[in-house]
Order: sequence, then structure tokens, then C-alpha cells
Amino acid sequence: MKKVIDGKALVYCEGAFNTPNGKTAHGLVRFTERYEVVGVLDEKYAGRDAGEVLDGRPNGIPVFKDLEAAIVALKASENLPSYLVIGLAPDGGRLPQVAKGTIKAALQEGWNVDSGLHDFLTNDPELVTLAKEKNVTIRDIRKTPDRDQLHFFTGDIEKVDCLKLAVLGTDSALGKRTTAWILVHAFRNAGKKAEMIGTGQTGWMQGAKYSMVMDSCINDFVSGEIEHAVVSAYKNEDPDVIVIEGQGSLMNPAYPGGFEILAAGRPDYVILQHAPKRLEYDGFPGYKMHSLAEQINAIQVISGKEVIAITVNHEDMKKEEILDVCKAITLETKLPAFDVLEYGADDLIALLMEKIK
Repeated sequence: MKKVIDGKALVYCEGAFNTPNGKTAHGLVRFTERYEVVGVLDEKYAGRDAGEVLDGRPNGIPVFKDLEAAIVALKASENLPSYLVIGLAPDGGRLPQVAKGTIKAALQEGWNVDSGLHDFLTNDPELVTLAKEKNVTIRDIRKTPDRDQLHFFTGDIEKVDCLKLAVLGTDSALGKRTTAWILVHAFRNAGKKAEMIGTGQTGWMQGAKYSMVMDSCINDFVSGEIEHAVVSAYKNEDPDVIVIEGQGSLMNPAYPGGFEILAAGRPDYVILQHAPKRLEYDGFPGYKMHSLAEQINAIQVISGKEVIAITVNHEDMKKEEILDVCKAITLETKLPAFDVLEYGADDLIALLMEKIK
């Protein structure tokens, strides 16, 4: 059994698993060093294997109808968790009212609760009181540290002398974090020391040792926190390569992420994640996606650094389409294109290994 940071966890994803609003759960089902995931809650997929639902590859994580069903099954298999983790990632990060009942029941069971939403559970007196009674913890991952613990940009990033890669995207909820982890693991498998810089709550939940939560950080300190995470990883781990997880996209109307990552993380190269079948920005009908050429140009104008490859999100595509779509992207952009989730990252890593300093 793999060693995890915090213990066994059941992931709450009611009504959102296998949709963009379940991307935190998806990350945890695919990979986490923080928890051993023992199940997912979503009535729609009850009785199925979470990995099979998500990627067509069973991974032994069952989906349960509700908390009661999960407790019965997990007790029988002597696999009860010590955490309930909220796996929802809805627009605005708001907690559905229906979820509170499950959270209360989990606390009653004596489980800790971790949430990455903007609705902070630690602001709810009823939940806080219950947690104290049961001697368990509630952690709001998106709760910003006090200002005196935050870092301002210093310029120390210029001392980081290893390869720095940023995985940015043409939209939000696109798989940037998943691609970043795949690259980190592929570099490690190739014998290189690689570190992931998490920039969202899910990256932290997956065990990223060096991370910050960009979308809830006070704006004055966003650049400093990104720099601090990168510099700390460099100083403490002496890696060959650092991979920075992107957020949103430069042109998404609601999540215009990426500027600070380019400015403060100062990557040597950018890998651009793209979903070819998306025509409009995620969750915003009427907001037409900018073309791949426009997005590449924007990144290169802002950062002065080149986009070195395109990584493809194959949503709404049949498997037999993927390689032809990758070839079409290469013809359009003159850049190599890879689906690392479907086919692995060996070919992309071979390209990137040449850039290691």
C-alpha cells in the first residue's frame, strides 16, 4: 500500500462526477499522495468504478449512492476513511445546501472534513461546534493565510537555474493540472528530479508539496506566492525541472489566469493545454473561444517565451479521432501535439529532456 500524507478519504461529488464541476474529485480519483481514496459519492454512477466512469480504466475506487451506503460497504470491507473530502469545483466555488447534511453526518462519524470551496466550512458555527465535540478537524484549503504569512515578489526567481515549464490552457476546467502531474511523473520515471508547483486547491489535495491557491490569494501577493513556491522547491529539492500548474486561461472572461504565472514564475517554456472540440469558454455560452493561434501569440507576446508543445484534451472525441486531431493541430500551429492522458507522455518528455539545463 502506498504511503499517504493524511489517510483514507471518501470524496463527495454528488451530481458533479464526470462533469467539469467535479474536477477536484477527478484529480483525486486519478492521483493523490495526500489521501488513499476509498470511494466517491454520486448517486448517478452508484455501483460503478470511478476510474472506469472517468477514463474508461477501472482503478478499484467504487462510487456510492450516498454516505449511508458508503459506510455500510466500507465498514464491511474494513476500509472506513478518516476524511470526507469535498470533490466539487462549481463556478464560484459555492457549497450546495444539500451537501451540508452529508458533512454533518461525516463529522458525527468522527471523520475530518477537507473542502476546497470558497464557502468556508469553518465559518459555520454548527459545523465548528460539532467538529470540536468529535475532536476532528475541518480544513478550508482556499482560506488565505494571514497577510503576515504571505510573500511579496522579490526577484529571487532569477536565481532558479533549473528548467521551468508552465502548463497553461486555452480555457478553464481543461486538464492543465492533470497534464502537469503526468509530466512530473514522466520526468521522475525518466530518472530526473521533478517538482510540481500547485496553484489551486486540488493540487494541494493531491499532495503538491509546493503550492499556493491562486484564485483566493489577495491580489498584491499572488506573484510573490508563486515566486516563493518555485524558489522554495528549487532551494529545498534541487530539481532538474519544475512544472507550474496553470489556472484558467489568458482570455477566459471569468477566469483570466496565467498572467501572474508568466510574470512571476518566469517559465522557460510554455506547454498549452487545449480542447479542440470546445467552441465557447467553459460555462459561458456566447463567449466564443479565441483561436489557438491567438492564444499562442498572446502567451508569447506577454512572456517573450515560446509555446513548445500543445497537449490535447480529448473531450467529446472518439479515440480513433485523437491522433488525426493532433496532426491537424501540428499542421495549423507548427507545434507538436500530444494527448498525454490517453497515450502517455514519453514522446513529449523526449522533447523536453533536451531542454534540461
